[in-house]
Amino acid sequence: MEIVLQDLTMRFPGRDRKKKEDVVAVDHFTFTVPDGKLIALLGPSGCGKSTTLNLISGLLVPTEGKIFFGKEDVTRLAPEHRGIGLVFQNYALYPHLTVRQNILFPLENRKGKDRLSKAEMNAKAEEVARLVQIDPLMDRRPGELSGGQQQRVAIARALVKEPKVLLLDEPLSNLDARLRLQTRDEIRRIQRETGITTIFVTHDQDEAMSISDMIVVMKDGVVQQTGKPQEVYDSPANLFVAKFLGTPPINVFEGLIRDGGLYIGDDRVMDGITGTGHEPGPAAGKPKGAALQPRDVWVGIRPEGFRLCPDGPLTCALNGVEVMGRDISVLSRNASSVNPTVRSIISTENRVDTSSPTVRFALRPDKVFLFDRESEDRLMVKLADA
Repeated sequence: MEIVLQDLTMRFPGRDRKKKEDVVAVDHFTFTVPDGKLIALLGPSGCGKSTTLNLISGLLVPTEGKIFFGKEDVTRLAPEHRGIGLVFQNYALYPHLTVRQNILFPLENRKGKDRLSKAEMNAKAEEVARLVQIDPLMDRRPGELSGGQQQRVAIARALVKEPKVLLLDEPLSNLDARLRLQTRDEIRRIQRETGITTIFVTHDQDEAMSISDMIVVMKDGVVQQTGKPQEVYDSPANLFVAKFLGTPPINVFEGLIRDGGLYIGDDRVMDGITGTGHEPGPAAGKPKGAALQPRDVWVGIRPEGFRLCPDGPLTCALNGVEVMGRDISVLSRNASSVNPTVRSIISTENRVDTSSPTVRFALRPDKVFLFDRESEDRLMVKLADA
């Protein structure tokens, strides 16, 4: 089922009696969820991702805009008529009912021509229980299950209705790290086996990037960027997206473009900088490939974008080294760094002289991004090693 969101906006009345300004939770959200794909709505708390999910589910009616399931306008259609399965963060299981009874509950409430026989309902419950791998637990109650098992029951209850769309609102937040990893893999497996169009809300970028076909990064109710997870990571549209995606997070420096080179402090760290400004393609009145005029910029460098080099152009004060098994994390300081600590990930094949007060790096051009100092939009430039 393809889902089309057209100029979707949700405003809530403001609490301030003097200003009486509405709170805009979702601001002109336009996006198409392809049929059979798993899409993640990603962003910090308060960015509007759960509100967007509630609009899609029908729990909220938008202030403006439209929602289509396929070609059907469902903007004002009641939730029970939309053909959705909804899984909440807190599972919302009935504690006095068994696993089987929890799964059967939505089927037992069907009426009229949609009513199923007891045998048919039990067959469907057994089928989804096998799918989510909880079939041996059907006679237990939720209090006798682990958090991960309870989450699977909630997913099974959503799937037993054979929904056109599966909506997951922070489904892994209450699980510990190991269970979270296991359960997110299970969600991806289930989605692939069923082929149900799925929207997954999370603030955890690792979750979003690991299981999604596409991600939608949101901030303050506004879509910042959409695309395949790796493509968004490799080509962030602005500084917010660059900082939000990635573990460890991107390192940000105050930088300066001058004489065709990039400076961090007094270090000329990259040469041959050419570009056009904010938008792809040549800027008006400026030939493609022309050198940029001097300007202050934010420089984002992914942790894996550093190469340990004795005569590298970027010099940092060495804080220490963390051995992470297959990688080494070099911790350092730089006066131009926005982050208190510059974290660089290098291979264990490298040897860091921990007796030295400084460490020097060369930079990988494909892991370095430049952003306008004021707007924080990405500058479309080409970079070369210094």
